[in-house]
Amino acid sequence: MTDWWIFRGSNQPHDGIASLPSPQRWRAFDGFPLVTTELPAWSPVDVERASFYQADPRVLDLVNAALYLRRPLLVTGKPGVGKSTLALAVAYELGLGPVLRWPITSRTTLKDGLYTYDAIRRLHDVSTARDQGEAETDIGRYITLGPLGTALLPRERPRVLLIDELDKSDIDLPNDLLNVFEEGEFTVPELERAARGERNEANVATADRGVDEVRVEEGRVRCREFPFIVLTSNQEREFPPAFLRRCVPLTILPPRQDELMRIVQARLDAEISAEAADVVKQFLRQRDAGDLATDHLLNALYLTFHAARGGGDREQLAQRLLGRLQPPTT
Repeated sequence: MTDWWIFRGSNQPHDGIASLPSPQRWRAFDGFPLVTTELPAWSPVDVERASFYQADPRVLDLVNAALYLRRPLLVTGKPGVGKSTLALAVAYELGLGPVLRWPITSRTTLKDGLYTYDAIRRLHDVSTARDQGEAETDIGRYITLGPLGTALLPRERPRVLLIDELDKSDIDLPNDLLNVFEEGEFTVPELERAARGERNEANVATADRGVDEVRVEEGRVRCREFPFIVLTSNQEREFPPAFLRRCVPLTILPPRQDELMRIVQARLDAEISAEAADVVKQFLRQRDAGDLATDHLLNALYLTFHAARGGGDREQLAQRLLGRLQPPTT
């Protein structure tokens, strides 16, 4: 039965998010003031990637489980199986605005995702204002919310946040995320200190470029609807048990032959996909040995089709393209 699905994998935008049941009491949040600024426009590239995503029923079950439970979705799998594109597909189909992206490196800290504070610029501006006898500038001008901080803003509908390649992070980051995921909020100490004075609110910039500033009261950002968070991992490391307990786990397997054919038909011209069967079979024979990704297949099909039209050897070119990506034999 699939009647309970909010995200259906239909690739067609709809208002199903409005029928999402109220959360469990311990996952209900009451952030304020409500943010009503318009979201930025989608990029054409992201729209195309989102609208062609192919999801199997097992993926749909777990995506919807994360939506219902208001829990992060931890997506593992080999590179190129569509982990990041899944976030785009959910945001596009449910009308939740462009995906907020937070790429992770070994130097990333929790604060990087929450906000940045330009202390040097503020110091310069304060010094200049004093020299000219002007009033001190608003501290909110020097605060910019990061991707996670922006996703936690109190909106009527959840935002979609992609935390990409979490397994590359420092060992402490997953544990540092736990409190934010549980409480659905964070504080900006610089704004908290300012709130003890005459002003208890500030307008700050967000990770949404080209969007108006948002108001933050008393230095605290708390969500109204918990964001739909997709955490991706290439399984290069293990995560702490406490972190795993707070996520909905999803492993995306490499697509089978019939699934690959559907992807090819969705992404490439009909003329190309009509001649794809042989290259798809060749790709499958070499995928396990070479750890190939679906993008490699799409690139090979596109190039060999046009090369064959110019008199090139389609099979030989496909072999070279796919074979070069295999690890060297000893």
